[in-house]
Amino acid sequence: QKCPLGTSSPITGANSSETCASCRAGTFGGEPGLSECTDCPAGRYQNDTGATSCRDCEQGSYCAKGASAPLPCDAGTYSDKTDLTDASECTDASPGHFATTGSTQQTACAKGSYTNETRQGECTPCAGGTYQDMGGKTECKPCKQGSFCEPGAAAALPCEAGSYSRATNLSAASECTDASPGHFATTGSTQQTACAKGSYTDAYGQGACTPCAGGTYQDE
Repeated sequence: QKCPLGTSSPITGANSSETCASCRAGTFGGEPGLSECTDCPAGRYQNDTGATSCRDCEQGSYCAKGASAPLPCDAGTYSDKTDLTDASECTDASPGHFATTGSTQQTACAKGSYTNETRQGECTPCAGGTYQDMGGKTECKPCKQGSFCEPGAAAALPCEAGSYSRATNLSAASECTDASPGHFATTGSTQQTACAKGSYTDAYGQGACTPCAGGTYQDE
């Protein structure tokens, strides 16, 4: 009697059925009476024993010949196909995008980050003094005048009231310049402004001037 489907025996003849063994994972027995089970072809796999066929490989993975499980595409690559046979067949993520291990598609970099190379497993945060307010980009933008941009910034933040800046590379509010006595600066200012007649400031970092008190004046 022949060994049934999903099994094989190296012994032939009348007693072969007594030594039938289930096909191991990664192989299959697609017909009765096999002396050995058949390796799953490249692009397919089988994780069960005693199988009579193999499974299609999975998205985000590849399957070499005789595979007992899909292997994930490397970080920086992806695939939505179910017949890949080698890691080299996974698709490289394009600039402005990334792909984690086993990805079925690439993902656009989030705001505040970028990649300018292919095959990246993650995006790079924008450096201090730069920002990026859109996703899927390959570079960051210089910060704006009157603003600062912390590392990973998705938007420029205004210098606080009492400070100002014309620079385009500030990374913290503390780097904005304090308005000097006799001057003020509103939020997000690119320069300080002299106090108007009838007002004054006697300290640094003021967001507004103080009106002269009764009995005093200022005509300059």
